Amino acid sequence: MTRHVAVLMGGWSVEREVSLNSGAACASALESVGFQVTRVDVQRDVGHVLDQLKPDVAFNALHGRFGEDGTIQGVLEILRIPYTHSGLLASALAMRKDRAKIIVAAAGVPVARGVTISRFEAAKSHPLPTPYVLKPVDEGSSVGVVIVKKGREHPPQEIAREDWPCGDMLLAESFVAGRELTCAVMGGKSLGVTEIRAATGEFYDYDAKYAKGGSIHICPAQILPKIYQQIEECALTAHQAIGCRGVSRSDFRYDDETDTLVWLEVNTQPGMTETSLVPELAAHAGLNFGELVKWMVEDASLDR
Repeated sequence: MTRHVAVLMGGWSVEREVSLNSGAACASALESVGFQVTRVDVQRDVGHVLDQLKPDVAFNALHGRFGEDGTIQGVLEILRIPYTHSGLLASALAMRKDRAKIIVAAAGVPVARGVTISRFEAAKSHPLPTPYVLKPVDEGSSVGVVIVKKGREHPPQEIAREDWPCGDMLLAESFVAGRELTCAVMGGKSLGVTEIRAATGEFYDYDAKYAKGGSIHICPAQILPKIYQQIEECALTAHQAIGCRGVSRSDFRYDDETDTLVWLEVNTQPGMTETSLVPELAAHAGLNFGELVKWMVEDASLDR
């Protein structure tokens, strides 16, 4: 049994606090099932730190840029340290939402109509008929997402501000009304489907995801069996098409009135506190949190 696990958390992306919460929860759970754990608040000297620690496995609890986009995966490859979650290529591809959509659509998964556009161009004129959604191409946790409502005369101007923190390229997608649904995949099998409802506000934004009481999780989702099965199949197809390994989570929108289902994105490193979506789905499938993180460590490998 692998004994020494370095849990990588923190970092310097806009999702630092989320990562610290995930990392702390995973580290405690790993200790509870018998692993020696070193908590690493990742800074730019992480390569040197890991070279000195020489862990058997790195548990990657980083979120956002550097930790989720293939960069830290490359560092771990160079150091020859096995690590959890997806490898370098899948991580980089999944982080670029517009590129990932092309691959997943080609595999037969329904996606929303969309276009990649500069934030400055998007601020000049509507890239799509309203309503539509603007999102950074390479951020997570709904950071920087703007919903442009039906009939709005002018595009949003906040995306052109000098202090905009989310990069210059945006993905504009047609807005799909209805339910927010998510499905986890673990080891090539679906863990089930959860419906997410924001307790306040209009959509499942950053506050709904992470503020206490910000969202309501309905697990398993109360939807038609054929839609439930379709979501599971699409999540597995996306996982395989992108080349993910370990655990991933795909997000969807489903409109009951028009019977429209679209895949939004795949998360190669979803949130990992005991009340996060993937651990909840794992519990629904019969795995407690300790069993889940133990499986992830034992599944870790170098990306070959």
